[in-house]
Amino acid sequence: MENLIKKRYYVILFIIFGLVAICLIRLFHIQILDPSYKKHAEQNALRHLTEHPERGLIYDRNDSLLVYNEVAYDLMIVPNELRTFDTNDLCRILDIDKEILLKRIEKAKAYSMLIPTIFEQQMSKEDYGYVEEKLYKFPGFFVQNRTLRSYPHPVAAHIFGYVGEVSQKILDNDPYYQLGDYIGISGIEKAYEPELRGVKGKRVVLVDVHNRERGSYNDGELDQAPVAGTDLWSSIDLRLQIYAERLLNERSGSIVAIEPATGEILCIVSSPSYDPNLLVGKARGKNYRLLQEDKKKNPLFNRALSAMYPPGSTFKLANALIALQEGIITPSTSYFCPHGYIVGNLTVKCYHTGTVDLTSAIQVSCNNYFCRIFYNTLSNRTKFPSIQEAYNTWKKHINDFGFGQKFESDLPYETRGIIPSSDYFDKIYHKSWNGNTVISMGIGQGEVATTPIQMANFMAIIANRGYYIKPHVIRAIGKKNNPNHRYTEKHYCSIEAKHYAAVIKGMEQVMVAGTARRSKIEGIRMAGKTGTAQNPHGMDHAVFAGFAPIDNPKIAIFVLVENAGGGGAVAAPIASSIIEYYLKDETKKEELENKLNDSLKK
Repeated sequence: MENLIKKRYYVILFIIFGLVAICLIRLFHIQILDPSYKKHAEQNALRHLTEHPERGLIYDRNDSLLVYNEVAYDLMIVPNELRTFDTNDLCRILDIDKEILLKRIEKAKAYSMLIPTIFEQQMSKEDYGYVEEKLYKFPGFFVQNRTLRSYPHPVAAHIFGYVGEVSQKILDNDPYYQLGDYIGISGIEKAYEPELRGVKGKRVVLVDVHNRERGSYNDGELDQAPVAGTDLWSSIDLRLQIYAERLLNERSGSIVAIEPATGEILCIVSSPSYDPNLLVGKARGKNYRLLQEDKKKNPLFNRALSAMYPPGSTFKLANALIALQEGIITPSTSYFCPHGYIVGNLTVKCYHTGTVDLTSAIQVSCNNYFCRIFYNTLSNRTKFPSIQEAYNTWKKHINDFGFGQKFESDLPYETRGIIPSSDYFDKIYHKSWNGNTVISMGIGQGEVATTPIQMANFMAIIANRGYYIKPHVIRAIGKKNNPNHRYTEKHYCSIEAKHYAAVIKGMEQVMVAGTARRSKIEGIRMAGKTGTAQNPHGMDHAVFAGFAPIDNPKIAIFVLVENAGGGGAVAAPIASSIIEYYLKDETKKEELENKLNDSLKK
């Protein structure tokens, strides 16, 4: 009997030890060999947060702050951590419909069950404080800081651009971004996204049973600090930008001013515009729709880069330079103008009459003179065997000036303008055409169309006597004394430098005794050309192009005011005011600002 008891004792003891051994082996497997259980345990106690870096700041050329950051708060969701909660309560807190709440949850689940995504973005400090107090009721939700752009001056919206949520296309092609991340959509924000965005960091925090953070995990051993984005110094002169926008005063049109020697854009205006702060924060979507739906003003459209206009009489300068280069004329070549260019049944009217050479033709903007030199260029069969070869040579010169092509600099969404090919005319006119068929192009009308940025650059070319550096808006990256080396190459045009003097002489006469004489600036030698761009949809556009000072150019400018009539009456005064403001000392700037303020009040 005693042996039987001992046997049972050992059997039971063996079973107990066996069970303990099995438990120990299983525990060893769970804790050491199989990481999935550890992962699930950590998910119940740890939260992995993305630390979004601050985007780089943007300054003007004189260190005035143009774009900075403000703190905002996003409510994040981790679908795998969701537990049963009062959906109606969360709807009340966030002021959203239950249907929207459920759709957002499903969207987050579809993206990832484990990766945190934005549920409610860009909450204010007040909303954040209220939500933070209630978070213990909503397992799977937490609040994360991020920064939003802010603009101390409501100007240059088209150039700054705006930041928005990444699209699905970007998510599919760039692993850096996750659902809910922000990215530059347009303007400087888009062109310099890699520099401005910085590098994300990460933080691992302990979370208690009430969904509240209790500090860093393991003294921050797994944390990585974010790296802030790189600061940029723009070429924009803030005071000049403000002044130019106020001069245009909400009239539809554009102003572009360039420093000729560097290609740096001093101011660039597209009007009507909008306050860039409208496209920041929770109201961004609503405000964007309102701006987009305003078809009358079309404030989102960047006229400076994307609008195409007939350049009008300012284009005559290009045809003059080409005729000089090709030996069609010399500066002393003269023609008699009988109130227009008249060939058979073809008449291009002109307000001038009498004999003019190149200088006086520019001064009085003689249509007959420039139609003749354009026709003679295309009809020179001694030099060009066919109209096609003559036109192609002309077009090459025009393209060298920057017309009919994009600069591909740091200005997104620019258009090419229109400079048709000879093939286009061959198709339209069945290869039966000549200079008179396209004579309107000799005076900047007809099939030709340019953008304001192209015309301002053309003025920089004339100011430089034959070259340009691509127009751009960022002059330094990282530090003010660290120049933007992307834009230093000089692009030389096909017109020899010697030919510019005669054209500039005529442009000076425009300001002294010509169509812009009322806009000359005391003490500053200025070159200019007025224009009236025909508009088939209404009143003609007023145009002016020029630069100053003539001997040492500091600013080249193009102004176009839609539906304003003659360039000498409207566009030229605006341009000369901007040039004077830029070149005069601070005392004079104050006087000009006061004068403008008084005129705007009337």
